[in-house]
Amino acid sequence: MRCLGGVPYCSLVATLLCFSGIALFCGCGHQALTETERLIETYFAPAPFYPQYGISQSAVIQYFQYVIYGLASFFFLYCIVLLAEGFYTTSAAKQTFGEFRSTMCGRCLSSSFIVMTYALAVLWLLVFAFSALPVYFFYNMDATCHTIDVLTETPASINQLCVDARQYGLLPWNAVPGKACGVTLSTVCKTREYRMTYDLYIAAFVGAGITLLALLTYTVSTTYNFAVLRYLGRKGIGPRC
Repeated sequence: MRCLGGVPYCSLVATLLCFSGIALFCGCGHQALTETERLIETYFAPAPFYPQYGISQSAVIQYFQYVIYGLASFFFLYCIVLLAEGFYTTSAAKQTFGEFRSTMCGRCLSSSFIVMTYALAVLWLLVFAFSALPVYFFYNMDATCHTIDVLTETPASINQLCVDARQYGLLPWNAVPGKACGVTLSTVCKTREYRMTYDLYIAAFVGAGITLLALLTYTVSTTYNFAVLRYLGRKGIGPRC
């Protein structure tokens, strides 16, 4: 019970949330990008190219996948460091090494973690918003396909219903045709690749939300630890978050 009293439960919960969220975001996001490339080249535009950047759609997707690899490695190491910092600043340190003392170096280190975690939370909020874009695109696409299924008795109206990937920034404006209409769009919505890609993007979006929650929890716990180190350290009271 004495050892359990020194466990940084807030940091521990945040670490578990961060690991699960990053694993969900990176794993599902990586596979979703691969499936997206297949859908785009099959139904929207074969081998789309960005003339202003001199790169192809395939290269862009590969760059995003490399970013995912980097994010997974960085957050794994950073969460381990924050968890270690949480253990270090709990009363377990007092029980192990005797009287609790907070040094200037320890307070500077804790304040640095607060600033870094807060900055990461703000940046990850942008990632969270960005991950909602493909979910929004597939949601509108699914709604259009449902409308097509309702209007199957009037083919003329069906051909006027389209989903243009260029309007969402998923394709360059020079991509031809860049959109799917009518029967073609209905066929896309019934494929296994479409359903799996839609589900993967939803899972990646949820993973980004879990990671954001973990970063906010880290921000609260590191701020609390710093406050205790700063104001109660001389009294021999160690933080427990």
